Amino acid sequence: MKNICETERSKLHRLGRFQLPNKYKNVGWAIIVSAFTLMIAKKFVDEPTWVKPVLRNVMILGFLMVSISKEKIEDELMGSLRATSYRLALIIGVLYALVQPYVTYAIESLIDPDNAAIDNGYFQVLLYILLIQIMFFHILKRSS
Repeated sequence: MKNICETERSKLHRLGRFQLPNKYKNVGWAIIVSAFTLMIAKKFVDEPTWVKPVLRNVMILGFLMVSISKEKIEDELMGSLRATSYRLALIIGVLYALVQPYVTYAIESLIDPDNAAIDNGYFQVLLYILLIQIMFFHILKRSS
């Protein structure tokens, strides 16, 4: 039983340290810019309803690639800064997910009380968490 637990712990530890090579950071940014450009372009043409969710998911994938890509010099300090930025992003993201729907509802109630609803899609929360993580990581990296 102890051997099974150690094997599982080892697998989780390896998975927790997973990072993409540094070159994927540029690939991620290219995906983000492409998806954003296509989201803007689709405003001017008629598109099927499935296009918007796909572009959103592609954008999230791009931000995830940027987030988990190694730095050119990946050392223990970068690992520590990355962990701190993930921790801060998670805390702020959870607070955002809890508060934002009520703020939106209050504003919508003032503007159009009949159509006000509490809604918080996964896209907003995931995008917000990833943006906050990337921002905090760069701020922490520059201050170190």
